[in-house]
Amino acid sequence: MKWLGRRQSDNVEDRRGMSGGGKSIVGGGIIGIIILLINVFGGENAQMLTPVLEQMNQGQSAPTEQRDLTAKELEEQAFVKTILADNEDVWTKIFNENNLSYKKPNIVLFIGGVETKCGNATSDSGPFYCPEDQKVYMDLSFFEELKTRFGAQGGDFATAYVIAHEIGHHVQTLLGTSGKMRQMQQGRSKAEANKLSVALELQADFYAGVWTHHNQQMNNILEDGDIDEALSAAHAVGDDAIQSKMQGRIVPESFTHGTSEQRKYWFMKGYKTGDIKQGNTFDEIR
Repeated sequence: MKWLGRRQSDNVEDRRGMSGGGKSIVGGGIIGIIILLINVFGGENAQMLTPVLEQMNQGQSAPTEQRDLTAKELEEQAFVKTILADNEDVWTKIFNENNLSYKKPNIVLFIGGVETKCGNATSDSGPFYCPEDQKVYMDLSFFEELKTRFGAQGGDFATAYVIAHEIGHHVQTLLGTSGKMRQMQQGRSKAEANKLSVALELQADFYAGVWTHHNQQMNNILEDGDIDEALSAAHAVGDDAIQSKMQGRIVPESFTHGTSEQRKYWFMKGYKTGDIKQGNTFDEIR
């Protein structure tokens, strides 16, 4: 992916040089795996974890220590700032074209654990968006795990796709889609509520594709293999792929994010059309 030399966003909080500044979360191992199964590319499902994480949180606050970021961390920071700036530019343009105002979110980079207005979380949660503070939270070690644990290709555009997916959840918050989805879930069975969650996640994949379409037009970002990196990441985090790998069987009624094929389909639809109005995933899954 071509990303050097472009504008970088000021809306990135890099907390990786801080340690001991928050409460630790107790519960790795199988608990971490369960959280990862529920919340990979967490989106607004991060809210579902709050009660569990709060109960698990038995740690005590400790004095904050700071260190200088490494050269690798500074390069990663520059990349995230550039991708966030690209998202800001694309979504500001799309919102303006639809007589709407785009409010820019923040991205928080952390290591190990983090406190948010949606509750505390660990790296096992995967990247997620918290609508309460309108911030995306990411431990970048997730992307190495995406390769080694889930078989994705990796690469910088896979990271860009994940960021764009989480920003897609911010778009849904601004448009009111997320709130409507939560209202629709009320009084429904767990299986029916899960279908609505799937629709929300697939729409975020669609928005990631829309962002790619417009960013390519604006900045000519794509290199050979970039789309394949995004599709590989989307395939790796499909509910069916994760369940097959982690528990050896697939339970469709428990899906919350969509199958590998669904996630790839909606990303590509967004990428090919660039039309935000063609992303009604809620009708498509009925």
